[in-house]
Amino acid sequence: MSQNKITTLFGIEYPIIQAGMVWASGWKLASAVSNAGGLGIIGAGSMYPEVLKKHIEKCKNATNKPFAVNVPLLYPDIDKIMEIIIAEGVRIVFTSAGNPKTWTKHLQEHGIKVVHVVSSVKFALKSQEAGVDAVVAEGFEAGGHNGRDETTTFTLIPMVKEQLNIPLIAAGGIATGRGMLAAMVLGADAVQVGSRFVATPEASSHQNFKEMVVKAKEGDTQLTLKELAPVRLLKNKFFENIQELYTKNPSKEQLIELLGRARAKKGMFEGDLEEGELEIGQISGLIHEIKPAAKIVEEILQEFEEAKQEVINY
Repeated sequence: MSQNKITTLFGIEYPIIQAGMVWASGWKLASAVSNAGGLGIIGAGSMYPEVLKKHIEKCKNATNKPFAVNVPLLYPDIDKIMEIIIAEGVRIVFTSAGNPKTWTKHLQEHGIKVVHVVSSVKFALKSQEAGVDAVVAEGFEAGGHNGRDETTTFTLIPMVKEQLNIPLIAAGGIATGRGMLAAMVLGADAVQVGSRFVATPEASSHQNFKEMVVKAKEGDTQLTLKELAPVRLLKNKFFENIQELYTKNPSKEQLIELLGRARAKKGMFEGDLEEGELEIGQISGLIHEIKPAAKIVEEILQEFEEAKQEVINY
């Protein structure tokens, strides 16, 4: 595969980026994806500053390839997180859930490439104005926290591409080589893959959660809790409790009370499949096996080349 804007920007071999997912994206997964030629990402959203520091140190020991850290900008200890990232010499940061103007220039002054995750054309343009090096445009199919407008990846990518001048990474519903080819035909320079990498031995999420992802079928996930922060969840007892509460026209406070604290940790990290919050994408219906991250990268690339050849031969 020839080099393009994203592989050149990050110094990686293939335009495959592993998403920074809470409770799944520790140093083991990030280093495995980076060693396979993609860009691994440590997800700081579920880490205290001192925990993130240890993950960065271990990742540096496990790979000599580029890797990144994903930082939700709503993080309470954001100053400490950024201090650690700079001190540890991380070269690439993906920001999300906040205003990219706040940290982009500061990180770039320390030689760090900055990418911001968005779910709309409006916020892609705001990110470009803030000076980011690239944008991740994430469609409604994606797992975890999501856009309120429910714009699908297939629609969002060409709309963003039409107006953006900087490199574009597609995310949401991409887990295969055919999905990668489709995204790049629509205008993406690379793809960000999340859910597929949850079902790996290297993901830090609980085995119970991984097995439930593998068993998921089409229609087993749904976007909910829009009044708080839209999140796509596997349907379980907790999800059904949310749906039951919605029949009573709940206040925002009642939804917050039901959600409680550490609900995602309980589900994805501790393996409580009944009462936990299980964040995963719609593409989970196409994930049938837990397999090593390097094997997933290899299979995506192989299928991408085969699909590209099929299109050429039409």
